[in-house]
Amino acid sequence: MSATTPRTPRPSFAIGTVKVRPGHTREIGLPITKLVTGSEISLPVRVIHGRHDGPVVWVNAAIHGDEVVGVEVIRRVLSRLSAKTFRGTLLAVPIVNVHGFMAGDRYLPDRRDLNRSFPGSARGSLAGRIAHLMMREVIDKCEVGIDLHTGSDRRTNLPQIRADLDDPRTRALAEAFGAPVIVHAKLRDGSLRAAARERGATVLLFESGEAMRFDAWAIEAGVAGVLRVLAALDMVDADTLNNDALATPPPVLVSRRTGWVRARRTGIVNLDATLGQRVEVGDRLGGLSNSFGKTLRLVKADRSGVVIGRTTAPLVNRGDALVHIAEIEGAEPPGIPDHPQAAEAFDALDEISVL
Repeated sequence: MSATTPRTPRPSFAIGTVKVRPGHTREIGLPITKLVTGSEISLPVRVIHGRHDGPVVWVNAAIHGDEVVGVEVIRRVLSRLSAKTFRGTLLAVPIVNVHGFMAGDRYLPDRRDLNRSFPGSARGSLAGRIAHLMMREVIDKCEVGIDLHTGSDRRTNLPQIRADLDDPRTRALAEAFGAPVIVHAKLRDGSLRAAARERGATVLLFESGEAMRFDAWAIEAGVAGVLRVLAALDMVDADTLNNDALATPPPVLVSRRTGWVRARRTGIVNLDATLGQRVEVGDRLGGLSNSFGKTLRLVKADRSGVVIGRTTAPLVNRGDALVHIAEIEGAEPPGIPDHPQAAEAFDALDEISVL
C-alpha cells in the first residue's frame, strides 16, 4: 500500500479581531467611530473563506454614500457563492461610506470625498481614518479588487470598466468582466484605486447607472461582471454562473480617450442621446431651449464614438457636462466597427440603450 501525503488544511483568515475558518462565511463589523448617541459605527465586511486555496479578492461599493447600485450588486453576488466550494477568499464590503449611505449623501458629514482620502491615516480626519481602516484590514490582504461606482451629480453611466489597460493582468480581468466598454483611465491622487495600485493590487473600477437608483440593467451588468472575474481567477466553477451568457464574456469595446460635450448656453436641455448610442462628429444629441421653448442651441457630438454617460438634469448652465463620449479603438472610420467582434459589441450596446 503506497503512502499518501496528508493534505495540510488551509489556515484561518484573520481580519479585525476574528479568524474565519476555511469553508466558512462570517459577517463582521470593523469599528470606525461612535455617534453622539454613543452608538458604534462599523465598516461591514462579509468574509467568504473557501476550503481550497486561491486568490484573496475584495469587492466594495458605496465609497460615495449615494451610489446604491453596487450595494445590490454585492448582495446578489454573495447569494450565489458558497464557502464550501469557493477557492480562495472574498472580502465583500457593500458600504464603505457608512455615514454618507445612512444620510443618502455622496460625502461624509464634513463634506470630504472619501475617494480622495486614501491611503488615509489612523489619526487623521474621519475620511482619513475610514480610508486607513479599509486599507489595513481589506486592501492590504488582497491581490485583486473591484470598486463599484455609479454616475454622480445627476448623471447616469453606461456599464463600463475603468482601469490601467497597459497592465496585462488588469486588461485581462477587465475583458473578463465583460462590460460593454473598457476605458483606459489615469489614476487619481487620493483614490482607492491609486492607493491599492501603489500597494501592488490589481484594481477594476466599475461604473454603471445613476446615484440613488436601482437601475436593473446597471445591477445585472455588475453582477455578471463580478462573477465572470471570479471565474477567470478560478475561484468559482462555471456552473456557479448558471448561464452561458454569464460564463462567456461578450466582446468589449476599448477606449483610451473620452470627452464630455458641454452646454454652450444656459437653458433647459432635452437630450436625444441614449447610453450605448454610436455617434459621429456633428450628430445631433439634443437641444437647449429657454422657458418659452425657443431653441437656443443644438447639442452636437464633437467626436465619434459611443455615449457612455449623460446628464439627467433638465436645467443646465453654460459649461455643464451633458454627454460623455468614448472614442473606440480599432474603428475606421471612427465609430464604425471594422471587425466582427466590434460589430458584436456594438450590437450588444444597441440592446442595452436605456434612455
